[in-house]
Parts: sequence; C-alpha cells; structure tokens
Amino acid sequence: MPSDPPAAAGSPSSRPLSPHLQIYKPQLTSVLSITHRLTGIALAVGTLLLVWWLVAAAVGPRAFWNVQQFLRSWIGYLFLFGWSVALFYHLANGVRHLIWDAGYGFELKTVYLTGWTVVAATVALTVLAWLLALFFIGVNP
Repeated sequence: MPSDPPAAAGSPSSRPLSPHLQIYKPQLTSVLSITHRLTGIALAVGTLLLVWWLVAAAVGPRAFWNVQQFLRSWIGYLFLFGWSVALFYHLANGVRHLIWDAGYGFELKTVYLTGWTVVAATVALTVLAWLLALFFIGVNP
C-alpha cells in the first residue's frame, strides 16, 4: 500500500508540524523555563531603570531628586518589586541550571523538587530583601 505523497510546500497539512500550547497543558518544568526567559528580559529592562538612577545621580541633585520621587511612587515601588522578583527568580533558577551543567539533578523527582525550591527561594529572598529595605535600612514607601 503506497503512502500518501508529501504535502506541497505552502499547502496546509492535516496535522501539526510541531507541538504547540493548544495540545500540551503547562507543566512545572515548562512554566519555569518560560519564566526564566521572561525574567531575563525583565532584568534587562529593569537595568535601564538602574542606569536612569545612576545618570541622574551624576547629573546633579535636581535630576536625582526627580528619579527618587518616581521610585518612591506606587508605580516606582511596583517596578522595583517586579525587578527584585525577577532578580531572585533568575538567580535561583540560574543556580539550578549550574547544578544541571555539573551533571546532577536530572531525575524527574529531583527536577520537580528543585523547581519548587526555586519558587520558594524566590518568595523568601524577595520578602527578606523588602523587609530589610523597608524596616531596617529605613526606606519608607
């Protein structure tokens, strides 16, 4: 029995050419992988905020005061909070990837355990950093 001829270039196929989100439900591993990429982008964008702050400090007191006022607004705190979450997530997941690069942690149970550890470390480090900043260092919202 001959098989069907291959579909011509540019013609639609009756089956998907590659897996896509409509077929697979999200799993912890895929969500963490996508989140790692997104937090990398967020860190790059957040670094622009850091550069703005540093340039304003170099320009003079008025420019620095303007940036400080923005950072102490609710939107500024939202940006800083998001940036800190991205930083701690990317850090924790980066350590997880370094462990993988060393050849450890590929068993399915370990992959899920370290994945949830990354999530817990992100929450713990973010809360700790904000508690230190708000209460011990004296940054007032």
